[in-house]
Amino acid sequence: MARPTMTRLSAVTATVADAIATATLTVETEGEGLSRSRVTRRVSLRMPAPARGLLFLFIRHTSASLTVQENADPDVRTDLVTALRRLAPSDAPWVHDVEGPDDMPAHVKTMLTGVSLHVPVIAGALALGTWQGIYVAEHRVRPHRREVLMRFIGTCA
Repeated sequence: MARPTMTRLSAVTATVADAIATATLTVETEGEGLSRSRVTRRVSLRMPAPARGLLFLFIRHTSASLTVQENADPDVRTDLVTALRRLAPSDAPWVHDVEGPDDMPAHVKTMLTGVSLHVPVIAGALALGTWQGIYVAEHRVRPHRREVLMRFIGTCA
């Protein structure tokens, strides 16, 4: 007989937003793959200690994306790139090829993975899981400079 599923709800807390802060993070990618530039750390350093609210991240590109993934084993990043290559191979008969054979697959990969994230902020820290990290996923073969817009909405008191 199957065990019943336990569901628990924490205490509900409310925050009145009195702060809206915006910044741009520039990420230099090394070509195709998930960034190794520690996006999570760079974003976290910008959060004031008492902050609580929500951080919105938006990448301003159509051939790169944002993702939350495991941050412990680098083999995960390697396997994710392999999976995306299988889903959108550069040697498929794409119609759009003006910018090179990796451009259209990059657009497909971005559509699959997304250009925005939202992450709760509690006591000045990103409320990510133990093994989670924020990555810029570069879907083009050559390196690029990518811009990530960050907007925090919450309280800093």
